[in-house]
Amino acid sequence: MIRNFRELYQYRVLLWSLTVRELRARYRGSALGFLWTFLNPALLMAVYALLFSVYMRQDIEHYPLFMFTGLLPWIWFSTSIVGGATTLSDRRDLLTKVHFPPQVLPATVVLTNGINFLLSLPLVFALGAFYGVRPTWHALLVPALVAVQALLTLGLTYFVSALNVTFRDVQPIVGNLMTLGFFLTPILYPLKLVPEQWRALALYANPMAGIATAYQDLLYRHQLPQLEPLGVAAGASLVLLAASAAYFSHRREDLAELV
Repeated sequence: MIRNFRELYQYRVLLWSLTVRELRARYRGSALGFLWTFLNPALLMAVYALLFSVYMRQDIEHYPLFMFTGLLPWIWFSTSIVGGATTLSDRRDLLTKVHFPPQVLPATVVLTNGINFLLSLPLVFALGAFYGVRPTWHALLVPALVAVQALLTLGLTYFVSALNVTFRDVQPIVGNLMTLGFFLTPILYPLKLVPEQWRALALYANPMAGIATAYQDLLYRHQLPQLEPLGVAAGASLVLLAASAAYFSHRREDLAELV
């Protein structure tokens, strides 16, 4: 894992160049351009808010704010995993070049979606202002939470990207797993609605559950998150990243041939 981060730092200029190119290409040719960075999560929030505030009413104060606080980090997580699954096979032109570092491609996907997440984060504060909810000093802890999520997302992206080179049906499987994971993560509902006998399993078996709940604690409930589930998520992220980096390094010599 240390070697992986050292190489990413070594190729940081290439990583940033690919990220900027991806950001520019993402909305090239669209009428609204970069505004889709804000409109995509806002429109998705509006759909879920309508569903669960009107048709399936949730007895949660400022429900759109509650839901949006967990939805934004999930969008970063899921789009990175699904997009990262095919990042190696889709960029054969780069991967087959001599001395091209393959670990940069999954990291580019995570960084690109992470920047979109950070640019969309002010929408949470704007929505809070709409409801008359002011941010507190707890928001200063968000960068630490972003770092934990980045480790988890990068670890999973490395793993699925390397695995998809050999098994090309990984990408559709990952897409379905992300849909399942979305509904198993307390984003549309608070964790207290999970039956008590399943609550610990839901919180500790799914690292994103602890991370999403922590975002809600900091930005919606204005309180410190529970340290135990967040610590488990951080530990799982480090273990997963180390294992994924080792697997990726083991496969890196074969990647250019397999794509």
